[in-house]
Amino acid sequence: MVPQAGNTGLVGGQIPMGGEVLLSVGRLKRVRALDAQGFTMTVETGLTLAEAQAAADAVNRLFPLSLPSEGTCQIGGNLGANAGGVGALVYGNARQLVLGLEVVLADGRVWSGLNALKKDNTGYDLKDLFIGSEGTLGVITAAVLKLFPKPAEKATAFVALPDLDSALALFNLGQEMAGASLTAYEVMARIVLETVVRHVQGARHPFPTPHPWYALLETSGLKADGSAERLLTEALTEASERGIIADAVIASSLTQQRDFWRLRESYSEAQKPLGGSVKNDVSVPVAAIPEFIRRADAAVLRICPGARPIPISHFGDGNVHYNIAQPEGMARDKFMALWDDIVHAVHDVVLSLNGSISAEHGIGQMKVAELAQVKGPVAMDLMRRIKAAFDPKGILNPGKVL
Repeated sequence: MVPQAGNTGLVGGQIPMGGEVLLSVGRLKRVRALDAQGFTMTVETGLTLAEAQAAADAVNRLFPLSLPSEGTCQIGGNLGANAGGVGALVYGNARQLVLGLEVVLADGRVWSGLNALKKDNTGYDLKDLFIGSEGTLGVITAAVLKLFPKPAEKATAFVALPDLDSALALFNLGQEMAGASLTAYEVMARIVLETVVRHVQGARHPFPTPHPWYALLETSGLKADGSAERLLTEALTEASERGIIADAVIASSLTQQRDFWRLRESYSEAQKPLGGSVKNDVSVPVAAIPEFIRRADAAVLRICPGARPIPISHFGDGNVHYNIAQPEGMARDKFMALWDDIVHAVHDVVLSLNGSISAEHGIGQMKVAELAQVKGPVAMDLMRRIKAAFDPKGILNPGKVL
């Protein structure tokens, strides 16, 4: 039995391997309850992320999970994979946005844990076992989600950086000056922006000349009093005086804000014309991101001279989408044959920095073998015992995660 939501996962966790029954949650579309005063809503897991966001917005609340695929990905998949996205900097991953769950177990029983309590110390927190389990322990059919005050204003800036270390310096300064008002901090290499501008219709470069690195910053305010833009301006002014940034543009309209975010969110689409791509979703301690990228670049180029690393990072939560495009002129199949060598080299760097080989995409079927290598025997034994307790016949999403 393979549970499937919006089928947008990137590690094959939702894809049958042959001989299984595909179980879609796509018809579970109801918003069962919406408590604006209690800042919660109870939804079924076939709802798309965009529909969940819209339901919260209709009562002037925010459901902050945000992904480029939000128009098609569904809440069930978001919870099954413990999705992250651009809002994780302040609001956390999907796990931090859930108060309760309803789950169908492997034996057909239904666990109804749909409480909206923020404090409930009555034994083991079962919901956290199912979130991120990729459908291997049970089928999530409904969830109580946390809502937040809807920001009254946002300010967005695209910033040019002289080097990668400046990305860390700017993030630290932004945290110090804006605190929780800094609601997004995305970093991308020059090649990312150039690729998007070249291959996405209507995308435009924010600066007259290129720079080595770029950051996309967003600040939010609960009052429409200009404080969001004021905080952002003050932080960028200080950064300029310290020599941290080379240039910056603050969006002057909603259209320009959308244009800036489009440069970030069109990354996957824009990469396709470059040919074969080896993809890595990893995380390291925030302060180690510059070192990771430099060492990973060197490791990849030793294996495949001319390969084109295309790193883009949520940064504030340590997550780096470290993708590598094939060298210009190289045959796609020849490059893709190096997939395992490249991924293992990148993961070796990640692990040497006490990082994770999966930041927000999960394990699925692509990383099963590596999970057993990196988690250690005690962790693997505990996970196998949990799997055996919840699914003794092994009928739920076999071959995934474990």
